[in-house]
Amino acid sequence: MKHPIQRPASRRRNHLATSITHILTGGALLLAGAVASSSAFAQEQATNLDRITVTGSNIPRTNTETPSPVQVVTRQEIDRTGKTTLAEYLQTITADGAGSIPKTFGNGFAGGGAGISLRGLGAGSTLVLLNGRRMATYGLADDGQKVFTDLSTIPLDAVERVEVLKDGASAIYGSDAIAGVVNIILRSDFQGAILRASYGTSGDGDGNAKKATLTAGTGDLATDGWNAFFSLDVGKTDAIKISDRKNRKWIGTGDTRPWGYDAADSQFLGGAYLSNGTAGGVGPNGSVFDDRNVTRDNPAFLVALPGCANLTTIPGQTDASAQAQGCLWDPAQQYRDLTPEEKYINVFGRASFAFGEGGEIYTEIGYSKKETIFSNTPSGAAGTWGYPGGVVTANSGAKATVLGPNHPDNPIPGQASRLRYSAWDVGPRVTNNTNEFNRFLVGVKGNWGDWSYDTAYLHSATDLVNKRTGFLRYSAVQCALGNPNCAGGVWRIGDNANLNSQALYDYISPTISARAKSGLDMFDFTVSRSLMDLKGGPLGLAIGTEWRKTSNSLTPQTYTDTGDIIGLGYSAYDGTQNVYAGYVELSAPVLEQLELSGALRYDKYESGEGKATPKLGVKWTPADWIALRASYAEGFRAPNPAENGDGGLAAFSNASDPVRCAIDAGECTARTVAIITRPNKDLKPEESKSYSVGIVLQPTSSTSLTVDAWQIKRTNEIAQGSTTAAIRAGNVVRDINNIGGVPNSGNILAVNTAYVNANSSRVRGIDTDIRQTFDIGPGQLEMDLQWSHVLKFERTEGDETVDYAGTHGNCDVTNCIGTPKDKVNFGTTWRQGAWSVSGIANYISKMDNTDKRGGTYQAFYEDGTPVKKISSFTTFDLSGRWNITEAFELNASVANVFDRIAPLDPTTYGAVNYNPMHFSGALGRYFTVGAKYTFK
Repeated sequence: MKHPIQRPASRRRNHLATSITHILTGGALLLAGAVASSSAFAQEQATNLDRITVTGSNIPRTNTETPSPVQVVTRQEIDRTGKTTLAEYLQTITADGAGSIPKTFGNGFAGGGAGISLRGLGAGSTLVLLNGRRMATYGLADDGQKVFTDLSTIPLDAVERVEVLKDGASAIYGSDAIAGVVNIILRSDFQGAILRASYGTSGDGDGNAKKATLTAGTGDLATDGWNAFFSLDVGKTDAIKISDRKNRKWIGTGDTRPWGYDAADSQFLGGAYLSNGTAGGVGPNGSVFDDRNVTRDNPAFLVALPGCANLTTIPGQTDASAQAQGCLWDPAQQYRDLTPEEKYINVFGRASFAFGEGGEIYTEIGYSKKETIFSNTPSGAAGTWGYPGGVVTANSGAKATVLGPNHPDNPIPGQASRLRYSAWDVGPRVTNNTNEFNRFLVGVKGNWGDWSYDTAYLHSATDLVNKRTGFLRYSAVQCALGNPNCAGGVWRIGDNANLNSQALYDYISPTISARAKSGLDMFDFTVSRSLMDLKGGPLGLAIGTEWRKTSNSLTPQTYTDTGDIIGLGYSAYDGTQNVYAGYVELSAPVLEQLELSGALRYDKYESGEGKATPKLGVKWTPADWIALRASYAEGFRAPNPAENGDGGLAAFSNASDPVRCAIDAGECTARTVAIITRPNKDLKPEESKSYSVGIVLQPTSSTSLTVDAWQIKRTNEIAQGSTTAAIRAGNVVRDINNIGGVPNSGNILAVNTAYVNANSSRVRGIDTDIRQTFDIGPGQLEMDLQWSHVLKFERTEGDETVDYAGTHGNCDVTNCIGTPKDKVNFGTTWRQGAWSVSGIANYISKMDNTDKRGGTYQAFYEDGTPVKKISSFTTFDLSGRWNITEAFELNASVANVFDRIAPLDPTTYGAVNYNPMHFSGALGRYFTVGAKYTFK
């Protein structure tokens, strides 16, 4: 993600598929034949099926093991980690990859939201369900492009389990489930009341998190004929400043010089001059270009304004040193949040009423309101950004931000001087997101003869208001700096900023806002039945239809539609999709040892796109302790309104400049550039094919092992055009500071791209899940390990194929987080009587610090040697529970017990000198204590 600025486990063998797709065999002909001859099958006595809810299938079944890989996460597994929100937990599972959206990325396009990205294919390719049905997407699209479901709207105490289906499920849930499905299953029949409370704080005594939850229900569906319950979840988490981590080496500072980096290549160190003083960062004192004697071989050089020693946060600065290297300062340490402030309330309620023989009317209501506040570094007075009319370049040229010839702070009298200045006197840029989410569902299910049916209507929506302060209005800044008679007043800068009035600041930095909305209306109808008995069990059939209407809209930030907010990229979209679908599914246990399954779905979009997506599966069980399984699925995703609708996107990313690098090796470091992306109405739908093959072993009743190899190939992939390719093609806006007298070799300010159908992406890997239980004396020891290994992460565009596995790429789409080859979670739990203690080790493998396998290094030390690796990272979490009585429980947890510090990562731009995947190593040791009381 870019930023607009700068199971049940205890079921042993059955655990592996308490949530999977059943899909099969003979393709469309067999499916059609089954439907046509259903009346003949019905004449035979078919065994009635017990109702078992299995994610990925609409057919009730008696056996929970199916051909597809799945991870079932129980409440116990979540609780033992000490995580207090569902999003925090899901982003630690090994299948989550690049493109995941953490809530800590408060200055991103989707700031305030939290999303999961299975297989690293992006949050927009992972379908999130609540009780098997969709939710409205988050109002803000990640990267201004990828719509996703916000995980933070769901009260954790209402969750019964989470089922993660790791292969394509387009044939069951919709064509867009390309990377897999996360199905969050909530309590359905609850009696009594549970009150929980928790308090968390870091080892530094900050980031305090207070949370309280009440879940209460009454009525028994079987005896009373009804049940109703609700869950209320409220919480508040305090912000943590980067400066609050000064004791954690590079985490608490943007200044990486003590670890061997040059000031000019420390991307979060402000004020440094670049390219021998012909370009530079922004400092608190300000600097201007001396343009008086510019020739082809003698470019303009920066001249520092006075006052550095009084304004810098780094000691030892003088006016002389500022003239030589720029006024170095650490704005991230002074202004930026490590984690945002967050306040939320989540409510979920469900009621069900029995009627007739097995009939049930049910309704669900959900509401969430969350406010997130994130503070970032001050705005610069210049920059480059995009809007629908093109690119604004306030760094150079006719539209440059200048100090007027008669401005009292201009050190070069009589010259309109191009300015570099960080508006520290205006204050930090603060983003406030307030998001409201609602969901209403009413449905009925039951039996009609030999058929079971389930039908429901769903309405869900989000309404998000994004307010920002501390941003600069470009036209007002031009006036206040360049015009001595400006109506808003003259803006004094640097050492003289104390002379400004509040009216002046209100003039140059107004409060701006945007509003995002999303909506979902859906009606579905499914029927299922047993057709006949086969040797392995009953042949099951399900048929269904679905209609849904989705809408997404984002009004642009105030003034960005005219390019009048400095450095703030334009993002807007508006569109509606109507989708009609029909599907059929068969589950055929043809032998006791062999099950075949298959499904076929057709999705038709109102815009014209439509496609049939099949899924086939097979499971062979030659003996009770071993099973082999395989699946094949197809999917497709139509372009969303952000990609082919009205609007556009201006963002920032990191990129290397081959032109300047070829002239001067000191210019090879990847640096921040603006990315201007246009919608493309000619986009075609993405298409995918996914494969999985695996083995399931249970040699003893207390041992289980699954190994699944998988591959997903996505073609016509909708993505931003390659930044590297655009730079090579010259689709860039450059500064005028040519290097070595070479024409058109100035610093890259902006890169022009459009959304395109890239040729393909192919992701391939292996998942391993091992579980073992030991009975030792009076207690029990449970151990489990999940390991995801990425073999390939290839992207092909044109004639070029690159592999990102094990590297810091893909920086176009992953916030430059990277693609580690291995992620491992190893957990142990000891239970004895009223006590339980759990420990979890989390491992993320090292990465080559290159943009692709065999690619160029992305950062260099001061002596010119490359930064070759980003180190692996391992943390250990510990938690314990004590049931004092049957009703009262105390619990406590410590995250990052050994207080490991995240490895220094100079390349990622989503966090200051650390990788967002290593966030716990930036936060440090974190303690949580809690209590639970159960009312009978």
